[in-house]
Amino acid sequence: MSIDAVMRTEFPAGYVVFFGADGKVVMTPQSEEHSSTIKSMQYDTILSLGRHAKTVSDVYIDFPADENSAPDLAIMREDAQLKDKRYGFEDVLLIAEVVSVSSARKDYDDCTTKYGRYGIPVYVVVDPYASEVVVHTQPTGSGYITACTHKYGSGKLPIELADGRTYTLDLDELPRPQADTR
Repeated sequence: MSIDAVMRTEFPAGYVVFFGADGKVVMTPQSEEHSSTIKSMQYDTILSLGRHAKTVSDVYIDFPADENSAPDLAIMREDAQLKDKRYGFEDVLLIAEVVSVSSARKDYDDCTTKYGRYGIPVYVVVDPYASEVVVHTQPTGSGYITACTHKYGSGKLPIELADGRTYTLDLDELPRPQADTR
């Protein structure tokens, strides 16, 4: 898509639009719950790992044989280095995706398979609509061996990272959708 075409295009309200280096246009629905949930997870990252922990949100990460991903939250190794303005999947310790109405199948199925195949040590699915968090560990070539479900409102959830640090997600503070958002 050319710059002229992009400038003349009206994108639907309520969507975040990303333009990939590979020429793809990615439109993602953005809701208050989605945005607030990411903000809550980022805050927990600061509390758990410190203000200067390497984290990214909605930033492309290279997955060489697949479409690159821009996860809602990624916690990187402290020694991670940008390569051509992107991090590689090898530098990722944890990826978290927040489910939206239109992304449930992708977040629960496609991403679980992809992130497991690439050996991402921890994949977290945060689902505001089901009020639950699923933590996937022990990656395999086709997904993850372990998936543990935790309900919103069940306290602080410590998640061990491959580098020995602990990311603590506060399940009591995750925002819940308004009744009419589904």
